[in-house]
Amino acid sequence: MSQLYRALPSVDRALDALANLPAVRGEDSLFSVPRAIVRDHVNGFLDVCREEIRGGLYELPEQLALESLLPRMAAYVRAKSRPHFRRVLNGTGVVVHTNLGRSLLADTAVEAVREACAHYSNLEFDLATGERGSRYSHVERILCQVTGAEAGLVVNNNAAAVMLVLDTLCKGREVIVSRGQLVEIGGSFRIPEVMEKSGARLREVGATNRTHLRDYENAITEETAALLRVHTSNYRIVGFHKEVTLEEMVALGKQRGLPVLEDLGSGSFHDFSGMGMGDEPTVQQVVGAGPDVVTFSGDKVLGGPQAGIIVGRKAWIDRIKKNPMNRALRIDKMTLAALEATLRLYADPEKARREIPTLAMITASADELKVRAKKLATRVRRELGELCTVALHEGASRVGGGSFPERDLPTTLVRIMPIAGSATELKQRLLDTNPPLVGRLEDNAFCLDPRTLTDAEFPLVCDALRQGMHK
Repeated sequence: MSQLYRALPSVDRALDALANLPAVRGEDSLFSVPRAIVRDHVNGFLDVCREEIRGGLYELPEQLALESLLPRMAAYVRAKSRPHFRRVLNGTGVVVHTNLGRSLLADTAVEAVREACAHYSNLEFDLATGERGSRYSHVERILCQVTGAEAGLVVNNNAAAVMLVLDTLCKGREVIVSRGQLVEIGGSFRIPEVMEKSGARLREVGATNRTHLRDYENAITEETAALLRVHTSNYRIVGFHKEVTLEEMVALGKQRGLPVLEDLGSGSFHDFSGMGMGDEPTVQQVVGAGPDVVTFSGDKVLGGPQAGIIVGRKAWIDRIKKNPMNRALRIDKMTLAALEATLRLYADPEKARREIPTLAMITASADELKVRAKKLATRVRRELGELCTVALHEGASRVGGGSFPERDLPTTLVRIMPIAGSATELKQRLLDTNPPLVGRLEDNAFCLDPRTLTDAEFPLVCDALRQGMHK
């Protein structure tokens, strides 16, 4: 056994050999990885080899020569050297996939981020005066143009937006909310908890399924700071159900001298009603109904970067801007750049639908997706026909991100059954490919939805499937 241990190559020899290897498809050359990182992974690989020696996996010293170990060592080091945060192929058909990064940015937004990162900018510099400026000026005007609001502000996400509004306008006083709107927005993050952290006191009215205008009227006291309406974008109540309309709440707020706040959640500038997706209101429609402050997400259905957008009447927005908490919640230059570029696209609704990936994916027709599914299936059969069977099957996609719950989007799935092993095993192995490929299981088959895969990704999909089936 001592001879086997001595046969292992030195770390320096291994490092030199790895540095001279050419790059492989989808991977940078190991020469471009910092030597200290490669050294750590080589030591880890050699520790694995020592464990295998103790386990009796080797008989001859020649088996442990550098030339024999190099291919396996290179694969090990490449896998360990990959960034932890990296690209994933989304074949699930869930467009705004929270766990996979939500919305994809338009090309113009990606370029805007690159410019913001690569060069100095006028982030807080007024080019007209040469004096200090406001970072919010870059997006406030276009936000008002798109939404119809008097003023706007952007923070780092919608939960932060709601908290900032409540902290500014309602701290130490009561906010009236319908019981049917005390939603959880994900990760056990709930509206009552956001309100508690803001310092406002929750005043629940109505019942879970039915709330009337008189419930709000009877609850108003001298301690009331605002009326809050939370749009239930991530679930539906059906059957014996009633909620007070935004228009009714706005009228009541004006009558009693109280601001009306609307937490829209996953806001949208695009009207999807023509797709049979229900009556989900757009931000423009909500602002037009007259609430004093509206908050919504910049990513999700909007298709921009993660951000919490606050729009409304100038008098209220100006107060919110002055809140010291605003600095702790503000967005950085990359988010600003991406958001401005995304908002500019909405100046032309058809251009936005084509160029914002989230909109393009949601609005893709069933016929278009069937053609693309056939294209992907043909490629998989041609390249991997000996490893799997491939078929097409009608299925459904989802918008995701807490938007349009229970609204299916018709699609065509590519169903893949591996010859060796099960679909469940293949799904698991594909999480360890480069890049990882995430799909879904239906009827004991591994399924890919072309709605969330681009044609340019089809070769990567086949590469990942090949890696997964060979593991």
